[in-house]
Amino acid sequence: MSYNKLTLADIRQYVEDNIGSFHEARLNSLRGLELKQILKRKNPYLFKAKHVLSAPDLVKLLLDAHLSSQEETMFGDFLESLAIYICGRVYGGKKSSRPSIDLEFERDNIFYIVSIKSGPNWGNADQIRKMRENFAEAIEDIRTNHPNIQVVAVNGCCYGQDANPDKGDYFKYCGQDFWEFVSGIWELYTQIIEPLGHKAKEKNEEFYEEYSKIVTNFTVEFANEFCENGKINWIKLVEFNSAHLEQSNQIREKRSRYSTRK
Repeated sequence: MSYNKLTLADIRQYVEDNIGSFHEARLNSLRGLELKQILKRKNPYLFKAKHVLSAPDLVKLLLDAHLSSQEETMFGDFLESLAIYICGRVYGGKKSSRPSIDLEFERDNIFYIVSIKSGPNWGNADQIRKMRENFAEAIEDIRTNHPNIQVVAVNGCCYGQDANPDKGDYFKYCGQDFWEFVSGIWELYTQIIEPLGHKAKEKNEEFYEEYSKIVTNFTVEFANEFCENGKINWIKLVEFNSAHLEQSNQIREKRSRYSTRK
């Protein structure tokens, strides 16, 4: 198949039409956030070991750690949709309905099933084993209905490198190799970078305006709940994060009775 159906203008238009969903998801991840949700999920021992002394510093570190993991997932979803769009234009690829498989298409008389991830270091041994199992089940199902078709499984990663793409029962294509694989265009991995910055400045300004409000509000809430005499009460914070639920409730009740007597 030819890849002449796709132009950089097509990619730019797709990004302009759809990148807003990523930025909106970033904002929504802030707007729906609660301080105590983050405190329950993050490791208080780590922040103590890093010698964090003030409520504003701790809140910002907590928030940044949370957002970093959220943004990686959200932008990974956007890049997945971009790859599917590009492959659809070039090879007639489509979103797969099979478990853990994101893309299906035919190229050079081979039918490919693709699991798309953001980067090469995306999973542990159990997750990779599960992907292999899903690949095997999908290949068996496809060959049941199309016994003469050659099916190849691919783990595609939107960035990074892998010097040994042949994993035996599947291939792992990363970065430049992945974008060429879905498009037929060897330079595509560099060509997509410019369109991704569409309205980034305006969107980031909007995001950080909301971010600043959250930092301020969370700092006040954290200081009221977990600080005494201007210092972080690490015992109280660790109890909130890690105490046995029944014990944690008893601690709060005792503190409430003590405060009432005072």
